[in-house]
Amino acid sequence: MVASKGFSCLFLQLLLLSFVFDVANSQGLKVGFYRKTCPNAEAIVEKVVDQAMSVAPSLSGPLLRMHFHDCFVRLRTLLTKLKKMHFQNLSLRGYQVIDRVKSALEKACPGVVSCSDILALVARDVVVAMKGPSWKVETGRRDGRVSNITEALTNFIPPTANITQLKSGFQQKGLKCKRPSGVISYYLGGHTLGTSHCSSFSSRLYNFSGKGDTDPDLDPNYIAKLKNKCKQGDANSLVEMDPGSFKTFDESYYTLVGKRRGLFVSDAALLDDSETKAYVKLQATTHGSTFFEDFGVSMINMGRIGVLTGTSGEIRKECALVN
Repeated sequence: MVASKGFSCLFLQLLLLSFVFDVANSQGLKVGFYRKTCPNAEAIVEKVVDQAMSVAPSLSGPLLRMHFHDCFVRLRTLLTKLKKMHFQNLSLRGYQVIDRVKSALEKACPGVVSCSDILALVARDVVVAMKGPSWKVETGRRDGRVSNITEALTNFIPPTANITQLKSGFQQKGLKCKRPSGVISYYLGGHTLGTSHCSSFSSRLYNFSGKGDTDPDLDPNYIAKLKNKCKQGDANSLVEMDPGSFKTFDESYYTLVGKRRGLFVSDAALLDDSETKAYVKLQATTHGSTFFEDFGVSMINMGRIGVLTGTSGEIRKECALVN
């Protein structure tokens, strides 16, 4: 199902230790769902994404993570105005790209393609545009009607998560770790692209245990560099998650994590478990030998979490508004 690229040598955020998720295919999802009702849907999405990436490649990370966040919030309501304002989504720029995709699809096929499917297709297309792998995207999702601030607060896996919290967070969504490739490949893959606000990791630099100290699991030389970019109290400046490669989907974030230069506590946590540590080491030392394929598989399975299909939910006319 995955068109993987070999590369000799994480994306976005890296994040991707790659657990293969054991999730049953949700009824109603299938590759080519819009083949009859909107035959050019995927081509339309790809065209808008390619145009956006040609002028604003830094949006690749936020757009990729948008699909991840959408999958982890009940009834796929990430794009409501409520979620737009939520603090954990400060780094999720790129809504204007989603709006452009939706407008183009509404012009071609009014009321047919859901916003949740748009996020899934955009995630794949931005990865491809950033020289990453491709995979077959299952479509047929419908959009939810509920927006709950409490769920925005509790359903995201925070950058401060430890390895137990990482695993349980995925497992609670029905993603069981058969091996460490699935969750890790996704999680770290997301970190190989894009940037992060200083607020997501500043405690590691200035007050890790409440005593004005730094995180001992973070390379001291890297701490010094990060402090130059993020002064104490600075919550808004942006830092590349994968320095020097944050606009390219590749395996380099694994190398950074292995050198204790992963930006987040949750990145460092991958070295606290023998299986996830071994996976990080494998990708770092083999130039991502299985990363692309693992990432594609994990994205397919993650896209099956809690979907609405059939007559459930709705097809939004605007992704930020419930009909």
